[in-house]
Amino acid sequence: MTRILADLPDDDIAWLDARAAELGKSRAALMREAITAFRAKDRDWLEQGFGLWTSYGRGVDGGQFEARARRQWSREGDAP
Repeated sequence: MTRILADLPDDDIAWLDARAAELGKSRAALMREAITAFRAKDRDWLEQGFGLWTSYGRGVDGGQFEARARRQWSREGDAP
């Protein structure tokens, strides 16, 4: 793990220290978690959707899966 030096405003440091104490974590641990969460939200749509077919369409022909999904969508559109 690499160490870094970051300049933050005093009020951000005070908030960070208070939040870390509240959670029983170190300032560094809280910053690592924040960066991990930020990176997870920054993934592009293709990366987020990659592999979904294996979860939702496993063992099903692609055409059959699409036909079933379209029938379901049309029924939802007809619902009152």
